[in-house]
Amino acid sequence: MNTLVFLIPLALLLGGAALAAFLWSLRSGQYEDLDGAAERILLDDDDDREAGPRPDQPKTPPP
Repeated sequence: MNTLVFLIPLALLLGGAALAAFLWSLRSGQYEDLDGAAERILLDDDDDREAGPRPDQPKTPPP
């Protein structure tokens, strides 16, 4: 019984925080363009080719 006095308000607090975060994400437009992120991977970025190799890639292939 003593544990429930602590756990029930904690569960309500965490549920309220999750609901507040979800409502904030709805109001800030996080779910406005669901198809755009899925289709962005299919677009060809010409800027990446002109920039050269990435810093984490070796400039010459290893022998």
